[in-house]
Amino acid sequence: MSNLANNIESYLKRLLDMSPCAAIVLQRKELATRFKCVPSQINYVVSTRFTPERGYLVESKRGGGGYLRIKRLDLTRDKAAKLVEMLKGLTEEGISSQEAVSFVDRLIDARIATRREGQLIKAAVCQSVKQIEEDLLYSTRAVMLARMLEILLQES
Repeated sequence: MSNLANNIESYLKRLLDMSPCAAIVLQRKELATRFKCVPSQINYVVSTRFTPERGYLVESKRGGGGYLRIKRLDLTRDKAAKLVEMLKGLTEEGISSQEAVSFVDRLIDARIATRREGQLIKAAVCQSVKQIEEDLLYSTRAVMLARMLEILLQES
């Protein structure tokens, strides 16, 4: 099933790449027919892989004339710098491993970090260490992610 989800995700990303405004409007039923799956599989892919954390805005209308509108949000260097400030503010709350992974994936998609740099960042901030108290782990992860992003922005 993940192979089908990967294929649907890749197809939608290719459409977004070809779109001059980084936005697409699709019929859920037509997509389901194209991939020989049920519409709920399309819903699953869109809801799990096209989230705001990953840099997408999705509008969905169900029913006879229903549609899916997916827009890729731009992440410029200025916006990334603002995100660094936001991440610094998260040191009290912390950031979960999944939130960190989604954020790093967005940096890769925006070409702020290379795929290799992203893998290195994920390796550093997404390891669960049993000896560290969970709250401390969340805030430490946020600080590390913010610092690594600062370095990426300085080096480029």
